Amino acid sequence: MAKKETKQQQPLDPEQAAPAEAVEETQETAEVQTPEVNPWEEKYNAERDAHLRVAAEFDNFRKRTIKEKEASYGNGKADAVEKMLPVYDNLERALNQPTEDAAYKKGVEMTMNELVKILTGLGVEIFGQVGESFDPNIHNAVMHLESEELGENVIAQVFQKGFKIGDKVVRFAMVQVAN
Repeated sequence: MAKKETKQQQPLDPEQAAPAEAVEETQETAEVQTPEVNPWEEKYNAERDAHLRVAAEFDNFRKRTIKEKEASYGNGKADAVEKMLPVYDNLERALNQPTEDAAYKKGVEMTMNELVKILTGLGVEIFGQVGESFDPNIHNAVMHLESEELGENVIAQVFQKGFKIGDKVVRFAMVQVAN
């Protein structure tokens, strides 16, 4: 038997052949042709993009300014409290001194209570008591003591109390720690 070749049948009618060729040509020309870009649309998109960037930059600036304002208030308050701490220390030393004059002692106690009330009203927390556990993040250990009576890492003596506002430590407590 003779070898049969499979060929696509070509239409004999030239009118039928033209639409198939036209479809092939339009597909080829569509791939080659790029859509025309309107220069006004390009300019609009560029201006819109620039406007959105400026708006985003302004929003970031506004948020950063609010954070800085809040932080500056807290830093100013911490600085003011830090300036009052020597007064607190001197009043505490005066209370620890023995005195015969009851009126003098009562006056110092009243002054100390008023200062503590003001500090508390500002959100200041006083820390560093004997018996607390030692925390290196808020305590400054200047001495340590070998003691069987006190547990490990327990404050044995407080030389200077610590102060903090929120999470910010204004002054670390100076303590002696038992090991």
